[in-house]
Amino acid sequence: MNNIKSKWVYLFVLSVIWGSSFILIKKSLLGLTPYQLGALRIIITGLFLFAMGFKTIKTIKISDWKWIIISGLLGSLIPAFFFAIAETEIDSAVVSILNSLVPLNTILLGFAVFKIASTKRQILGVIIGFIGTAILIFKGAHLNPNQNYLYAIFVILSTLMYAANVNIIKKYLQHVKPLTIATGNFVAIIIPAIIILLFTDFFSAQTFENPEFKMAMVYITILSFFGTAMAKILFNKLVHMSTPVFASSVTFVMPIVALMWGFLDGEVFSLLQGVASVIILLGVYLSHKKQSKQG
Repeated sequence: MNNIKSKWVYLFVLSVIWGSSFILIKKSLLGLTPYQLGALRIIITGLFLFAMGFKTIKTIKISDWKWIIISGLLGSLIPAFFFAIAETEIDSAVVSILNSLVPLNTILLGFAVFKIASTKRQILGVIIGFIGTAILIFKGAHLNPNQNYLYAIFVILSTLMYAANVNIIKKYLQHVKPLTIATGNFVAIIIPAIIILLFTDFFSAQTFENPEFKMAMVYITILSFFGTAMAKILFNKLVHMSTPVFASSVTFVMPIVALMWGFLDGEVFSLLQGVASVIILLGVYLSHKKQSKQG
């Protein structure tokens, strides 16, 4: 019973943290380029994680490092850049909505690649949640006709990577502690991030003279600590205590939080989007309600 309650607490906290990440990316882009943002997010997060869990690195077995590295690339490094690039053209709330494809992709990849079974109820819940997400997408497109939805491909590719990552953690890294996985991820990806940052004009006078630069650094630091470092640990813990589908369903609730932030930032929130949000929550509930013994 305690474990069941804990799963929902983790889901709620992650939804608030990650749902707020999209507005933080949007604000950070006012003073940083997408590549600077992505690189700084990895570097700052890595420093936080190293301070908390560097001593745990020695517990990682040599045979696990392959999956740790792949997990870092798919779950953190590449999406950090892809989401920043996407938000240069697409509204932050819409990006969060597109991110809701993760649970669907988790089930598809889990079944097709990782041989992880999903129940009929889980599939039904994901489909219902996806319907709610589709309504949000189409309504968002109607309210924002000037946005370039070709950039949605960056988000869709990221959802595939996130789905692969959650299945990798569940199947190959179940025995590794959440903090250890997160720290190992960033040991593997912080050097590439530093190299990318060096190839941007981050250290130029033009960057520092940007009036939005200081606040952008505040936003990216908050994003790195809460939206990446702490969230990665919580997410890995959630994967360990639940199923890949349950853990990935955090992306169903995130758009609701992101839409609220968008509304406060002057973005339009319609009644239909509110209805779609309720449909999403219904999908989350159904996908994790236990099957009856008869079923």
